[in-house]
Amino acid sequence: MKKTYAIDVDCANCAAKMEDATKKTEGVKDCVVNFMALKMKVEFEEGADPAVVMPEVLKNCKKVEDDCDITF
Repeated sequence: MKKTYAIDVDCANCAAKMEDATKKTEGVKDCVVNFMALKMKVEFEEGADPAVVMPEVLKNCKKVEDDCDITF
């Protein structure tokens, strides 16, 4: 399952860090962050519940960029 989320991030380097942190989150198969569009496309692993995974994604992203936000 793929879903798109709006993100709030200040620079392209920070967006790349968010992408890497998301890819390392359990339940995430792949992630692509488009800094110019401020969008994050997340592909979830089979059987993963996005409502459970996304709070963990936000938590991991805040570890690398503490002032980022993801709207889900």
